[in-house]
Amino acid sequence: MAKQRIDHDRLFKELLSTFFEEFLLLFFPNVYEHIDVHHLSFLTEELFTDVTAGEKHRVDLLVETKMKGEEGLIIVHVEHQSYAQQTFPERMFLYFSRLFQKYRRRILPIAIFSYDEHHDEPSSLVVQFPFLTVLDFRFLTVELRKLPWRAYIRHDNPVAAALLSKMGYNEKEKVEVKKEFLRMLVRLELDEAKQRLLFGFFETYLRLSEEEEAKLRNEVSQMETKEAKQVMELIVSYEQRGMEKGIQQGVKQGMKQGRQKGIEEGKLDVVKRMLAKGYDVDTIHELTGLPVEKIERVKG
Repeated sequence: MAKQRIDHDRLFKELLSTFFEEFLLLFFPNVYEHIDVHHLSFLTEELFTDVTAGEKHRVDLLVETKMKGEEGLIIVHVEHQSYAQQTFPERMFLYFSRLFQKYRRRILPIAIFSYDEHHDEPSSLVVQFPFLTVLDFRFLTVELRKLPWRAYIRHDNPVAAALLSKMGYNEKEKVEVKKEFLRMLVRLELDEAKQRLLFGFFETYLRLSEEEEAKLRNEVSQMETKEAKQVMELIVSYEQRGMEKGIQQGVKQGMKQGRQKGIEEGKLDVVKRMLAKGYDVDTIHELTGLPVEKIERVKG
């Protein structure tokens, strides 16, 4: 089966457009101090064609805002980059110049580098001669993989929580990273839609094996009682949604095939996964509707 392609651009756009104020506060507090966050609007996407390279590029996020105490508008251009590209500074400059040509306003360019490897990314484009610097173009950057994830777990910031999944952890730290993400999610007390956005973003980039999930549950159970209960409820809530989705998919597949057997097989597959994650028989019975005797047989 082909690996499902991740729509990085959509995920980052949803995260940043929902929590743009928090994004600035987290990574660029000096910018945040000067921006009027009560005046934010998101402009339509801009599509630019690179005639030389024969490629089309879409600006990820354009935010119209203003400086505090000023009437004039500025545009914040945020560009998410998920892979290394030698000519990226040139592309940022082309975006900047074309946006300036269209809007004739001050533009603040920001680049987020979110690929998995470490790179030394430039944050400027310089065109010069021995006798003259013609261009000295600079932009702000965030290189996620270089960020120490532990430095961000005390921030009660939803962007920090989501982006833990793209920061500089190693494979042995994955369980701890997810545990800290869940603790942050509990502290943030967001509404269900925003919580689901953060959880979906995080799970896209950091997934645990069944063995790692069991280790996570064990570590959560050893936390302070009240916090452990809240985090465990969060885990169970999202796993339950996943299980219910699996059941629904199994039912749909069975109906499509026109056989009750397909429905039963879909449910039994879910039961096996729930047992592997440590759910008890009564909970599985309640979620799947299968008889306790049949679940016991699967448990074997």
